[in-house]
Amino acid sequence: MLVDELAGLDLPQQLVGVAAYVAGVHLIGHNLPLGVHHEGAPFGHPFGFDKQGCDIYSRVIYGARASVSVGVLTTIAVVIIGGTIGAIAGYVGGWIDAVLSRITDVFFAIPLLLAAIVFMQMFKESRSIAMVVIVLSTFAWTSIARITRGSVMSAKNEEFVTAARATGASRARILLSHIIPNSMAPIIVYATVALGTFIVSEASLSFMGIGLPTSVVSWGADISSAQTSLRTNPMVLFYPGAALALTVLSFIMMGDAVREALDPKARK
Repeated sequence: MLVDELAGLDLPQQLVGVAAYVAGVHLIGHNLPLGVHHEGAPFGHPFGFDKQGCDIYSRVIYGARASVSVGVLTTIAVVIIGGTIGAIAGYVGGWIDAVLSRITDVFFAIPLLLAAIVFMQMFKESRSIAMVVIVLSTFAWTSIARITRGSVMSAKNEEFVTAARATGASRARILLSHIIPNSMAPIIVYATVALGTFIVSEASLSFMGIGLPTSVVSWGADISSAQTSLRTNPMVLFYPGAALALTVLSFIMMGDAVREALDPKARK
């Protein structure tokens, strides 16, 4: 009974136990002996247990929160930073375009994962989701900036922009109300695909032990800890790896679908 299982726990543990029970994830009171993770998946636990007796299905589902959060937040930050720089460079032109383009080239030459490893190692004591997002977005905005710059330069020569200038619209209004909305299609497509890349980057950092802290469940950390059980129970590695691969593949396929929907030339 749930009451009997909660009887020996303090109040915070009881609240967690009730929430887990309501969600259908029975994580308490199993008293799992050593080696139970080798005995297959018992009823109610389709993925079985790892060597520490933790339910793998629960960790896979719960780990999606951290991994996808990093991907979504990094994508938003990259679109804001790169989109702003690219829009200003493409619309203003001149020496401003030259300076911003050279800055973009400098950051573009720095490998994303290598830079993330160096900086996460430097700030290893203050690891968090926010820190991973900041580090990744600092070096990943360059492609968005280049795409936005090219799209804005193409859109600013269209007839609707000329008509807006003829009506006396300011440069800021033309950029924000006319050019940027008509330049969003390639940005959205790239951002959708890049989201999967950022999820993989976070998993790689967590796999090496310099990504998210150990208190946060993530697919990369689970894949790393599953190495010790690879020979005896390879499914411990398979499930978080499959979740990571399927999630990235889903975002890539969604990016292709968005591209076909926004680009009539891509339709067959």
